[in-house]
Amino acid sequence: MISVRVLATSFLLAWGVGFSASQAQAPKKPDAAEIRLALEKLNVLGSVLYFAAHPDDENTRLIGYLANERKMRTGYLSLTRGDGGQNLIGPEIREELGVIRTQELLQARRVDGGEQFFSRANDFGFSKNPAETFTIWDKEQVLADAVWVIRKFRPDVIITRFSPEPSGTHGHHTASAMIAMEAFDAAADPKRFPEQLKTVEPWQAKRLLWNTSSFFYSQNQKFDTSDKLMIDAGVYNPLLGRSYNEIAAQSRSMHKSQGFGSSGSRGEAVEYFEFLKGARAKSDVLEGVTTSWSRVPGSKEVARLLEEALKNYNPGNPAATVPVLLKANAALAKLPASYWKIVKQQDLQEAIKNCLGLYLEASSVREFSVSPGEQVALSLEAVNRSGVPVTLTKVEYLFANQDTTLQQKLDLNKPVFIRTARTVPAATPFSQPYWLRTPGTTGMFRVDDPALIGLAENPAAAQLRLHLTVQGEPLTYTVPVVYKRTDPVEGEQYRPFEIAPPVFVNISEKVYVFPDPQPKPVTLRVRAGKDQVDGQVALRLPQGWRSEPASGSFKLGQKGEEQTFTFMVYPGATQTESAIGAAVTYNGKTYNQSFRAISYPHIPTQTLYPEASAKAVKLDLKRKGQIIGYLMGAGDEVPASLQQIGYAVDQLRVEDLSAAALQKYDAVVVGVRAFNTLERLKFQQPQLMQYVQNGGTLVVQYNVSNGLVTSNLGPFSIKLSNDRVTVEDSEVRFLKPNHPVLNSPNKITAQDFKGWVQERGLYFPNQWAPEYEAIISSNDPGESPKDSGLLVAKYGKGYYVYTGYSFFRELPAGVPGAYRLFVNLLSLGK
Repeated sequence: MISVRVLATSFLLAWGVGFSASQAQAPKKPDAAEIRLALEKLNVLGSVLYFAAHPDDENTRLIGYLANERKMRTGYLSLTRGDGGQNLIGPEIREELGVIRTQELLQARRVDGGEQFFSRANDFGFSKNPAETFTIWDKEQVLADAVWVIRKFRPDVIITRFSPEPSGTHGHHTASAMIAMEAFDAAADPKRFPEQLKTVEPWQAKRLLWNTSSFFYSQNQKFDTSDKLMIDAGVYNPLLGRSYNEIAAQSRSMHKSQGFGSSGSRGEAVEYFEFLKGARAKSDVLEGVTTSWSRVPGSKEVARLLEEALKNYNPGNPAATVPVLLKANAALAKLPASYWKIVKQQDLQEAIKNCLGLYLEASSVREFSVSPGEQVALSLEAVNRSGVPVTLTKVEYLFANQDTTLQQKLDLNKPVFIRTARTVPAATPFSQPYWLRTPGTTGMFRVDDPALIGLAENPAAAQLRLHLTVQGEPLTYTVPVVYKRTDPVEGEQYRPFEIAPPVFVNISEKVYVFPDPQPKPVTLRVRAGKDQVDGQVALRLPQGWRSEPASGSFKLGQKGEEQTFTFMVYPGATQTESAIGAAVTYNGKTYNQSFRAISYPHIPTQTLYPEASAKAVKLDLKRKGQIIGYLMGAGDEVPASLQQIGYAVDQLRVEDLSAAALQKYDAVVVGVRAFNTLERLKFQQPQLMQYVQNGGTLVVQYNVSNGLVTSNLGPFSIKLSNDRVTVEDSEVRFLKPNHPVLNSPNKITAQDFKGWVQERGLYFPNQWAPEYEAIISSNDPGESPKDSGLLVAKYGKGYYVYTGYSFFRELPAGVPGAYRLFVNLLSLGK
């Protein structure tokens, strides 16, 4: 039998890394009102877990209300990282989009006060029902992850965003609620996932509720509130100076990749809750839950001292509260090990630090990354901005397994800087996001270290543990090493400190298409991850393929320096689809990591080190025309794909569109969601139509029906819908088998629709004028045919094409048939 003390200690070690979520941020500097709110929370012992499927599913208003008004420990478990969504701010899709949306969720939680967790489930794209979802997710693994988070977080109440009853919503949504229903019971059952009980205990939440609203009911259904619990979550918090509607808008606006910018509102906002499992409540979601210190035996003195500290709190002098908080901390330390003891010890010590105005920061002096075996130059800054005696007694460099003992007094407002250099052990792993280190499946990420499951991001690559005495009482704080610099425009800038390979190799393209037996240039960029690296670089080619030259030598003197190599690759005679890899040898070791930085203003810069690899595709491809104009919408990689097959592609600006200027193009392509994101397109659309009328070919890719800048998408009426075909291998039927789109210059057959990824298409029109010809039809199992995924109309002397088929996914993925069909679209009228 594992003792409670051992379990609690293990819990702290496993859970404590979750607090590195702010590793890329400046240390918090809360104001007096925020400190007051933190002190109020110390006397509230309750927790709520919100439960849904994706980033942006969560109810940010309710999370903000529970965390700050009810002062609950509030978490959000998003089963996926949103990898299968679209991206309104850039070209990243799939895993890279998942990294962006992970960080957007973390930013949202920093606004509303919640905590963030994930399962290993991969967002593989839209799913129309939970049955389909569970054919791709490993349901038992997802359930195990949900149970793991519940047992660690120990919520008193669990709230789902969606109903467990199948409806017209995303299959992932319903599946998340079904998982919550099972996890509610399984978390309390010691026979379920017993391997977890080495570090956590079974946990039974009080109740499970569905956070419902009229949104989930059809127009023909009455939303009956008589049997629902209700909360007005729109109240105003004077300490924060905002209502929870306003906090929710700011939090939700962090989901920028999904276009969820929101405006704040004020006034009543009622949330409704429907009972699902556990103990019924008559008036409140937390009914029957003990949220005071009385749930912790022997804690009466702790509660009294914390109440005294709150009563005597002076916002003009928070440090005056410290002596009482230190007594509370000492009393808390004497209690037996328990969940709430550990949670409140961490919260209390943070409150003491903030009342002291104690600033603790560890930063890398020169670089945002070092390689294993290298030294990192560190600067530790410690400032006590109070008159309370504080002494720094020890610094542990946890990443280096070293420590330094000292007796450094921190006098009032006199900064202490400790500069040193420590070696990163040679066995330290690279800072690749933990869920991307090892290939998984379509539905699941693979995570080999159970302690990482549930975490939003990696623990900080390097951490310091600082030991202090405050008025003679010992306190300990763990701080991440960060990298910061001063930008001449933006000022102080932070990013994560990382452990990186000593050398990288990037392949310039994600896909190489060989439409004929001729060789194609493949360009590599070798980048130094440290000073003074030299070695060999070579391609890794399929059997029967070769390159000239076979390898190259590099010598790089400074970190960040790059050298470019071009290899002529001769395709083999057999494989139609394969992979081209690249690797470098340095100092007797081989490295195949590439370097990919994702940088947007609203999230910390994320650096990935994926395997250097590109897809190689041999295909039978004929094309007509040469010069393509491309009007980028929300961002995609279609232009690079078109260049791969020999087109010259010019990036167009919407303000420069004119029929005369477009005449030089053999075809013009409008990027995904351009009619949702380019405001001026409503004024320039007639110029595109004039281009078609004069004999041009215009291909418009998918848009969503909400937020169109104009309803005039084409020369004739088109009305968009939410219709989509999510099964990527669904049957495709030819409605116009003799149409040029299916015959020239490439003969399109059923074979061309094999190997598609994620989906067939999305947001197909459900109404269209008779002038449009529907070319192909497909549908998901059990559904009616969707004929409008590819519409073609003759207009004047030219051709207009509207397509909801997901070429923006298929071309960058190297799907041969997608290239052949898209070329036929571009070749219309030639």
